[in-house]
Amino acid sequence: MRQFLLFSILFFSSSFAVAQQPDTLALKKDTLPAVIAVNHYQTALQQLQLQNKYLNSAGTPVAMPVKFRQHTANDIFFYTLLLLVLLLALLRFFYARYFSTLFRVFFNTSLRQSQLTDQLVQAKLPSMLFNLFFILSTGTYIYFLLRQYHAVPNVKYWVFWTVCICTVAVVYFSKYSSLKFTGWVTGYTQTTDTYVFVIFLINKILGIVLLPFTILMAFAGNNTAAAAALLSLLFAGLLLLLRFLRSYGLLQNQLKINRFHFILYLTGVEVIPLLLIYKAVVILLHKNL
Repeated sequence: MRQFLLFSILFFSSSFAVAQQPDTLALKKDTLPAVIAVNHYQTALQQLQLQNKYLNSAGTPVAMPVKFRQHTANDIFFYTLLLLVLLLALLRFFYARYFSTLFRVFFNTSLRQSQLTDQLVQAKLPSMLFNLFFILSTGTYIYFLLRQYHAVPNVKYWVFWTVCICTVAVVYFSKYSSLKFTGWVTGYTQTTDTYVFVIFLINKILGIVLLPFTILMAFAGNNTAAAAALLSLLFAGLLLLLRFLRSYGLLQNQLKINRFHFILYLTGVEVIPLLLIYKAVVILLHKNL
């Protein structure tokens, strides 16, 4: 019985016995080539990083602070020009005949075709609406032109934009009133009416032509906006020159005026008042705002 018990104890004890663990030194000898290979790889990678000029890992670190971009809201510009385009589209739709006749008379070298001219003169409401569009379009163009050349005073957008529109309205209302009064006083009513018709005919065309340039100056890049401003000044100068030539041709035949006197009239009535008005408005805005 004692021998059986001893045998049982030895049997169960041997089943839980664990074999001897391998030697640590032997393990290190087996993994040594892998460790050496990893070290060679890291060394080669570091040398590659140092030699790569695009990574420039050996260079001096440069701080790149975050610069927040200042957002300039142009929504008011978008809606303003959208209303102008909508107004032109409505005028073109409801007064299509007047619109086409306007350009036909404009491209005529002579205004003696009285039938087309009379059609424009007799259409009072379309003429008034197109003159209103000229005032709005030209005032808006002047604002963006001055902004392009950094000549806008430090005031709110709508203030100076309103001033530009009101200035154009006052200038041409004063010119219309003075010409009508002069024709009534001197008795040259028909001559002054023809002269007024030529002025506002060119003005209507000018208001339509300037609108695309205004849109480019408002939303295009710097180079495109600068080119648009230069081309718009060229077109405006050509139209004004055409207006002066047509007016001089009519007035010379009817009033027998001298060219020198006509140039003096243009300088004194057309150019100098506009420059004085702009200077006075800028000074007034700088003082009050």
